[in-house]
Amino acid sequence: MTDLDQLSELARSLARALGAEVTSPWFYLQIGLILAGAGIAFGIGAVVRARVELTSFAMGWPAPLRLFIRVLVRSAPTAAFALLMIVARGVMLASTWPSRSYLLEVSAKLAAAWLLIRLVTSVIRNEFLVRVVSFAAWLVAALSIIGQLDPALDALDSYAIVLGGLRLTPLLLIKLVVLLAVALWLTNILSRFIEARITQSRDLTPSVQVLLIKMLRLGLMVLAVVIVLGAVGINLSALAIFSGAVGVGIGFGLQKIVANFISGVILLADKSVKPGDLVTIGDSSGKVSAMNTRYISVAAGDGREFLIPNEDLITQKVVNWTYTDKNTLVKVAFTTNYDADPRLVCRLAIEAAEASPRATKGKKPNCIITEFAEAGMKFTLTFWIPDPDGMDQIKSDVMLSLWDAFKHDDIRVPYPVREIRIRGGTVPAGAAVKVPQ
Repeated sequence: MTDLDQLSELARSLARALGAEVTSPWFYLQIGLILAGAGIAFGIGAVVRARVELTSFAMGWPAPLRLFIRVLVRSAPTAAFALLMIVARGVMLASTWPSRSYLLEVSAKLAAAWLLIRLVTSVIRNEFLVRVVSFAAWLVAALSIIGQLDPALDALDSYAIVLGGLRLTPLLLIKLVVLLAVALWLTNILSRFIEARITQSRDLTPSVQVLLIKMLRLGLMVLAVVIVLGAVGINLSALAIFSGAVGVGIGFGLQKIVANFISGVILLADKSVKPGDLVTIGDSSGKVSAMNTRYISVAAGDGREFLIPNEDLITQKVVNWTYTDKNTLVKVAFTTNYDADPRLVCRLAIEAAEASPRATKGKKPNCIITEFAEAGMKFTLTFWIPDPDGMDQIKSDVMLSLWDAFKHDDIRVPYPVREIRIRGGTVPAGAAVKVPQ
């Protein structure tokens, strides 16, 4: 007998069973009891929701129990309907044949299954994922309750596409997706647990911690995929046909992604850039806040974050202000006029740097005269700070202190002056007009 004949025979048998059921008066009695139970359950749910304040209900209870009770309160209509159907089923069993209360039994089991699914999926935070999991689980439960799960599975397994030595069926794909989702979810939980233990270890540097975490996540994901493929009956050797296509895809479309991934592993291994380092890459400067598989995040300090590909850190010039030592030399350049005493200027500059609370006390500031320029004498003040964080603010504070000292000692900072001589005009010969720039 062909598949089409089997389907036709199944449809005729279902039609005969449904016709026999519909013509029975017990069918309508069960339908009436189901509708009445649904109405009563809806009323009970409205009363429970009106009397129970979910935001403060069971506030002092343990978190798992509090979550369980709140989900149960939200699902009060379903719980009440299942209880009413169980009671009605018991009454019908005591008074008549079991076959005359079959719909009540199915309704009670479906409601109980939905209530159990709601309680189990309450731990999932994603609403869309909750809906997908709830619908799929309830569909499987419904088919099992009405005794049609095995025929449905056989039907899904009857259609197949053979690729090399791999037989792909809808049932196989569904199993693969479900098991893979569960395995990756468990892998995520396990990786987070181990990640928390690694980050709490004081014996590991930040770069080693990030490297261990990334390698752990990658290893757990690969292990989960291998286990799932073996669980659904897929032989890994059957996937060899796809290795060439994957290699071509990596060579053409994914080469940048692979390069960034390898570059990230190299950066974590050689510790040239670590989380917390202050770096300058091209025109971007800031503190490394995170190192990911494809890029690093550099916080600029003004609300911006630069996402720089890992490959750029390998191929471009990178200034790491905290690579081996966080002590940073700050340079402040300024100019005074020729009327000032250069020795006094240097002394005032050194005192202004020493007065800064961020200046390193063990290293004395220094001030030198660098040039006798056209506009005045040029000086460079240098002093050390323990770390480069907030270097621009420190320079600003020292320059403001230096400005106050110059005002106190009548030391002027020169500015450009231009002389314009006009001949043959209304301006008298030899007069000069000075225009400050």
